[in-house]
Amino acid sequence: MSDFATLRYEATDGAVRVTLARPSSLNALNGRMIDELREVATRIGEDDTVRAVLLRAEGRGFCSGADLAAGDLPADPSLSRGENIARRLVTRYNPMIEAWSGLPVPVVVAVNGVAAGGGVGLALTGDIVVAARSASFVQVFGPRLGLAPDLGCSWALPRRVGDARALGLMLLGEPLDGTAAAAMGLIWACVDDDELAPHTESLLARLATGPTRAFRRIKTLVAASQGTSLAEQLALEAEAQGELGDTADFAEGISAFLEKRAPRFEGR
Repeated sequence: MSDFATLRYEATDGAVRVTLARPSSLNALNGRMIDELREVATRIGEDDTVRAVLLRAEGRGFCSGADLAAGDLPADPSLSRGENIARRLVTRYNPMIEAWSGLPVPVVVAVNGVAAGGGVGLALTGDIVVAARSASFVQVFGPRLGLAPDLGCSWALPRRVGDARALGLMLLGEPLDGTAAAAMGLIWACVDDDELAPHTESLLARLATGPTRAFRRIKTLVAASQGTSLAEQLALEAEAQGELGDTADFAEGISAFLEKRAPRFEGR
């Protein structure tokens, strides 16, 4: 069930599905959607029963970026247009992206159609991003709008594809289809359009029945690796294994291995 105006939220057996539901605008981000995305991320982060998340979209596109025509974000008349833009980013958009990027459980993102501007930033909050072959990733900020990137694009792109390709994407604004995005390493995989839904549902089910505590630790280890030395990272790995070695899921994994069967993890 869902109690949101711009999203659909469904939770079943530890698997959460969040669907962007403004298809008439290609799921452009208006103020209500920004606030609801932040709210739903907070809900997920505080719910210990959630084991994996799928973020997807209704209609012909994933997310076309900010809804420039919405006019539903308040503007302070004492500030310039640029100052109002910056304030909205700091108070509304940035907290939402940080909330999604900081989710402790695995997040799968299914990208159909266009992901433009901030829509790319939203998509790249996922841990495993899968695109339809007809999908399109495009950075519109600089070459089409005369703006700098937002929603974390200037942070996420270099980390996924390196500075050279990130700069090319942001300066030239050339679209990448799903195949090119996967080949570049921007996303995990590209599948035929009619396979996007079943493929990402399969990934969601796989992650939601996996060793949740181990998955949480894997996410924190990868995030930490951006700013640690090898020695520091080795110490974090030892700490993680020390914690996880006492879990029920690790005991089950060992038993399953010795008994030559698939493990039945319970996320504890």
